Amino acid sequence: MSDSSLPPGLHLDTLAVREAVAKSQYGENSEALYLTSSFVQPDAATAARRFAGEEDGYIYSRFSNPTVASFEQRLAALEGTEAAIGTASGMAAILLLCMGLLKAGDHIICSQSVFGSTIKLIGGEFAKFGVQSSFVSQTDVAAWRAAVQPNTKLLFAETPTNPLTEVCDIAALAHVAHDAGALLAVDNCFCSPSLQQPVKLGADLVIHSGTKYLDGQGRVVAGAICGPKQLIEEKFVPVMRSAGMSLSAFNAWVVLKGLETLAIRMEAQSRRALDIATWLETHPKVARVYYPGLASHPQHALAMVQQSGQGGAVLSFDVVGDDPQVSRRNAFHVIDSTRVCSITANLGDTKTTITHPASTSHGRLTEAQRQAAGIQQGLVRVAVGLEAVTDLKTDLARGLDTL
Repeated sequence: MSDSSLPPGLHLDTLAVREAVAKSQYGENSEALYLTSSFVQPDAATAARRFAGEEDGYIYSRFSNPTVASFEQRLAALEGTEAAIGTASGMAAILLLCMGLLKAGDHIICSQSVFGSTIKLIGGEFAKFGVQSSFVSQTDVAAWRAAVQPNTKLLFAETPTNPLTEVCDIAALAHVAHDAGALLAVDNCFCSPSLQQPVKLGADLVIHSGTKYLDGQGRVVAGAICGPKQLIEEKFVPVMRSAGMSLSAFNAWVVLKGLETLAIRMEAQSRRALDIATWLETHPKVARVYYPGLASHPQHALAMVQQSGQGGAVLSFDVVGDDPQVSRRNAFHVIDSTRVCSITANLGDTKTTITHPASTSHGRLTEAQRQAAGIQQGLVRVAVGLEAVTDLKTDLARGLDTL
């Protein structure tokens, strides 16, 4: 059982530390880690009731584990939802979302600017099973509304997007979805609940890759869906129980500890990202910077409203280049010239990471799909960590200054 003595109305920073701290006879001050595959039942009759869902109780860690339950409870509290369900990864969360809500003949509308694997999963893998999909402009609400069909069941967006940081109007998309009798799911991994709570803006479900800012230190892979308790229990728990895309207890425990420092990390990393983005805008070898915290960003005003006045910690920029081949060579030069940044496609770490999206995170897309998403060969993405800003600027300048 979690601690029920917490008073109501606590700030998110407090919930991130105190919510769902398990209690046992030992009086530990840290969350317990239950590393077990199964749970012993007191007798056969109790086991029968628990397996039938007639009585609460842990059975098997593929779908019920106290440590995972603590993570789910804490994340739900931070997102302002009734419940959450942990998954093995962020992509497993999207897989569970679609398996729980869609069937052959159903239709999903998705932003064309989402993470490359999301596009492949929704537009490719689910098409094999008769699920129809339409991909539209992230920021064009009219395009979303025009894509609605009688069989539309789900709208899916991530905001800001990976890697161009496009920001969608969550409230407007919620109206489109609900007018169509559909649900809106929002991938919130770039902002985390520290900066943005999509359900407060009308979204029905929130998706997370806990691998990113929820953990915050690049240690484990995790994911989650947050939403109404009834929807999660009726649509997602049965699929999880059968399919097993479950979050391990150890990974849940690691992310639980990561949540304790989420707010201070997001604030510090967002501040550093704004400083670097502002500097990059003035560099002669940078053609364009993509960062919601900049006044030059097309959705800056909307982002400041939705994201608690902060731009987040991820930015991208186009290096100069006369043609795609030259731009790609220049982007590789900037990346390869770094000595502090980690060359990896992951993000959300305390260590700054740098990558070339066209050949990594979006490398499996067709050229047409990359063009539709606006991802050019000269694009470089930087997920800003907690190093000194001066050191990060020097690291990026090492390549930019020698183009």
